[in-house]
Amino acid sequence: MTDTNKSGVIRDINGPIVTIELPGIRSGEQVKIGELGLFGEVISLRGRQAVVQTYESTDGVRPGEPAVGVGWPLSVELGPGLMGGIFDGVQRPLAKIALESGDYIRRGISVPALDRSKQWELTPSAELEPGATVGPGTVLGTVQETLTIEHRILVPPGVTGELEEIAPAGDYDIESTIARVRDAKGISHRLSMYHRWPVRKPRPYLKRDDGISPLITGQRVIDTFFPQLKGGKGAVPGPFGAGKTVVQQQIARWSNADIVIYVGCGERGNELVDVLETFPELDDPYSGRKLMERTLLVANTSNMPVVAREASIYVGITMAEYYRDMGYDVVMLADSTSRWAEALREVSGRLGQMPVEEGYPAYLASRLAAIYERAGRVETFNAGSGSVTLVGAVSPPGGDFSEPVTSHTKDIIETFWALSKELADARHYPSIDWVTSFSGHVQTAAQWWHKEVDPNWEKRRATALALLARDAELLRIVNLVGPEALSSAQRWELEGAALIKEGVLQQSALDEIDTFCSPAKQFALLDLAISIFKQGEALIELGVPVTELQNLPLLAKMRRIKSMYSSEQLDQINGFREEVDQAMEAIRIEYAKQAEVFSD
Repeated sequence: MTDTNKSGVIRDINGPIVTIELPGIRSGEQVKIGELGLFGEVISLRGRQAVVQTYESTDGVRPGEPAVGVGWPLSVELGPGLMGGIFDGVQRPLAKIALESGDYIRRGISVPALDRSKQWELTPSAELEPGATVGPGTVLGTVQETLTIEHRILVPPGVTGELEEIAPAGDYDIESTIARVRDAKGISHRLSMYHRWPVRKPRPYLKRDDGISPLITGQRVIDTFFPQLKGGKGAVPGPFGAGKTVVQQQIARWSNADIVIYVGCGERGNELVDVLETFPELDDPYSGRKLMERTLLVANTSNMPVVAREASIYVGITMAEYYRDMGYDVVMLADSTSRWAEALREVSGRLGQMPVEEGYPAYLASRLAAIYERAGRVETFNAGSGSVTLVGAVSPPGGDFSEPVTSHTKDIIETFWALSKELADARHYPSIDWVTSFSGHVQTAAQWWHKEVDPNWEKRRATALALLARDAELLRIVNLVGPEALSSAQRWELEGAALIKEGVLQQSALDEIDTFCSPAKQFALLDLAISIFKQGEALIELGVPVTELQNLPLLAKMRRIKSMYSSEQLDQINGFREEVDQAMEAIRIEYAKQAEVFSD
């Protein structure tokens, strides 16, 4: 509830930065500004005055209007009803706002994130009875939030004590009392299905664990070449038009996480409209139900107030931590952290802070690190494990990876999927550059691949990357002196690298068959490309002209086979392997006979 005793007045307005005089206000507290009640947050205190960043336009607001503290920091509501929701950067539900104010968000509008009127069927935990000792993370009961997600009602952090009562099974709204807990001081805490949590404060956990299994995205260049673990930190930097948004949308659609949170932070409206329109129509490949049953969207487009971008990522990561505490594996996609950093730059400039690199504030690196460090795999208080995998898109101007946001991000994250403008211009998608990208999770991911798919995964991956690196060297020679300067073996190396690039790395998000590729199919395609190269290499050593190998029809089929057979049609892919072996063996026999004739 609003603390009406904590009221003051506006003294100065500088764009989204408002100076107010409000006795007793605290740093970080949420405030309502002006007659419209604009949403804001205290970011610094100067004696009796406080500096507030507002998350709505201050046009028309004037000094002398009231300012009121609401009594809590910038927080989100956590409880049943989040899944499938679409929220703005400060967790206001856009669907409800549209009903009240139309297509545009009316300034000062206040709509609770969670529906107070909806009834949820609560199933209390069977092992809990009055007198039991409970603490943070204890599961009080469950609610079937969607047909895909079971929502576990947890005792919130900071509450420990004796369970006085727990509600029986039945239908309740989120504000109904479902339990009471008496702490060591004798204070009784009323618990409902939801609670608030400040977005800038990481939610606590028992201990941090190391990631043990890869996040399978169905994208070959990611899963096979630069894998990401569940609970890892990744970044997708790239210039305009390189395909960052499509890469992130593919991860959102196909990753094997339990829950996906997509934060559109300052991106163009048409891109977010595409997400908002297509996601509700998509089917979940794992459950067969609608993807939105395990997806949550935070939409903050580039025409929305710039300061709200800064809050949107904190809102998203807090909701991700909430579901992590239930024991779920969550993927959060932030598109993009560059727009988030621009909000920091604008606010710091209006505050008169000393700019450092390219106008960004000196605390850019520490703020970035603080956000990415909230990702990870943890052991929760209820003896389970959960994870938050954070993937941030970065939009460096002109594709310059040395600019501050990209360079600082690169120092923090563990997986770096660098998008190339040259690959995008050549229509090679995903345009992830295999030369500059890296993953620090290969050794851990290899254990999973060796156990679940094939023990030769790491060797095949290393062979392919070595061949691609060799390809880059040879292409420099070709550009200088032409292909005639290369030997047959070197020209075959170029052909082998082309098979990997076109037959394995390229993958169309619009291809119904190839948009998702299972780990088994990924390895089958990679192993097939390496096998063709190795067999051809052996034939060239026997004296077979490289042009004869380059003209083999099987090379063209190798480039197309990814789109011919789905992940369930591995038998057909293995059948093509037999064709390859037979064709190569026929060439070997023919040239062995010719060698015998020549020797005679």
